[in-house]
Amino acid sequence: MEYRIKEILKARGMSQKDLAESIGVTPPSLSQSLSGNPTIGMLEKIAGALGVPLAELFDDWTDGEIVCPH
Repeated sequence: MEYRIKEILKARGMSQKDLAESIGVTPPSLSQSLSGNPTIGMLEKIAGALGVPLAELFDDWTDGEIVCPH
């Protein structure tokens, strides 16, 4: 699963370190979580810190709708 977190961070002028600090984890912990299989709780914290809906973190997010491949 690919995430749009780096893209959203860039748009907000934030670093991954800034995000880690805002959700109370270390940068290596955040990086490890994102390169593996993050929990829904972690994704919810990230979405909250970025001020976006949870679904927007996923690659299939397009104009507020989830695009389902056929």
